[in-house]
Amino acid sequence: MQTIQRIHRSGVGVGPDRTIGEVARVMERSGIGLVAVVDGDDLVGVVTDRDLVRRGLARGLPIDSRVDAVMSSPVLTIDADVDIHEAYDVFSLHRVRRLAVVDHGRFLGILSLDDLLVDAASDLVALVSPLAAEIAAPHRDSRVPTATG
Repeated sequence: MQTIQRIHRSGVGVGPDRTIGEVARVMERSGIGLVAVVDGDDLVGVVTDRDLVRRGLARGLPIDSRVDAVMSSPVLTIDADVDIHEAYDVFSLHRVRRLAVVDHGRFLGILSLDDLLVDAASDLVALVSPLAAEIAAPHRDSRVPTATG
């Protein structure tokens, strides 16, 4: 399965000139904790809600400061068409919670550990359902007569 098939929501991108206040409101309205910072078609950074607090507000930056002042760059990315198991390896190796998914450098969305965990749980439910049914109502064969000698 390709990485792009595991993304549950499209990514949200903002320009590098947006303010941290605007980005915080975008995150709140969208119910997300990370936005991509894009300049044209180029992914130039990402900013998390934690970045806004730790790199922005906690350091006394005014709310009208540009988001590129608090973004992380360069961005760890993964190609949309790679196998999902390669994404597992990238998550494990780099110990991150989110990866930007790109297609020829163009930002498509964010793949999160949450996405993978939800999919894994769903897959496990599908695998366990037949077993649970068997435990709840075991199949009983009719008695087979034993041979007498």
